[in-house]
Amino acid sequence: MYNLQNIAAQFALNGTPTQIKALGEGFINDTLFICIDGQEKPSYILQRKNHIVFPDVPAMMQNIKMVTEHIKAKVKDPLRETLTVVPTKDGALYYKDEDGNFWAVTLFIGDTMSYTKADTPEMAFQGGLGLGQFHMLVSDFKEPLTEVIKGFHNIRWRFQQWDEVIAKDPVGRVKDLQEEISWIESRRVQMLDFWSKFENGIIPTRVTHNDTKISNFLFNAADGTLLCAIDLDTLMSSTMLNDTGDALRSYTNTGEEDEKDLDKVSMNIDMFTAYMKGYLSMMGKELTESEIENLAFSGIYITYEQVLRFLMDYIDGDNYYKIKYPDHNLVRTKAQYKLLRSMEEQLPEMNEIVRKLV
Repeated sequence: MYNLQNIAAQFALNGTPTQIKALGEGFINDTLFICIDGQEKPSYILQRKNHIVFPDVPAMMQNIKMVTEHIKAKVKDPLRETLTVVPTKDGALYYKDEDGNFWAVTLFIGDTMSYTKADTPEMAFQGGLGLGQFHMLVSDFKEPLTEVIKGFHNIRWRFQQWDEVIAKDPVGRVKDLQEEISWIESRRVQMLDFWSKFENGIIPTRVTHNDTKISNFLFNAADGTLLCAIDLDTLMSSTMLNDTGDALRSYTNTGEEDEKDLDKVSMNIDMFTAYMKGYLSMMGKELTESEIENLAFSGIYITYEQVLRFLMDYIDGDNYYKIKYPDHNLVRTKAQYKLLRSMEEQLPEMNEIVRKLV
């Protein structure tokens, strides 16, 4: 449905694009390989950026450009150890087609491998290593970044949305969810107290990646060593605890995010330990005392936020998350709440592990 050859021709490519083919099935962006001059191996990656999810694509691309240029100045191989944004022929960071779609190109990083899931302590360690290296490389980056997704991980903003949805009760589900609603309300003060530490500067502002799954880190194909972080669309200025918390929510869960059998859901302390070993081996000396104090709690914070968001969407009539059956968001809510409770029960041990590793 797009004239891909014409779109690719707008960019300052080192050669003529001769083949453009899809790269997987992205949840947000459309991603394609570009091969040039008849070569079989790709040289570039072309993406159609989702301007519904990211309403300010120009600002998003500027965020990526600023951060990657900062990283390039600190690494040995700038073309492999971070993304390289390829400008258009007139020097822009993106191309906007006649239908209003935004396109961007980066260099393809070859001879790499990635993982789709972290389901062993060894994989959790690698994921922690990846995020720790990224945070370390940008730890001295001081320029403010544009907030590309409004209120991302801001629990004060989430509570505003929550209160509005509860008051409206658009599909009449509130009356049957008093227990689940109490899960949210009983922790409201605790979560706002945590977020206020960031708002007041007690917890510092840093560059955050905001999508910390292991598939967003590349490793050298030859020896398996860590290479770089990719998928930088959600770069923002916030607390690094958002990144660690999101990672812990996904890496340490013994069940699926929408697990129906709650007996399968808990936080695996071995996965937590392995992830923290990887992360703190890179970032341990860079963290402030307030960040160290809240590192284990970050998993609780982000998991709680996800419980709130799934339940809020269910009360709102399932308008945000895609569902496969009518109670899907409620099942997600209960599964994430089981994980939250497991994290809360193990918090003293988690804090002790962090202290020993630091």
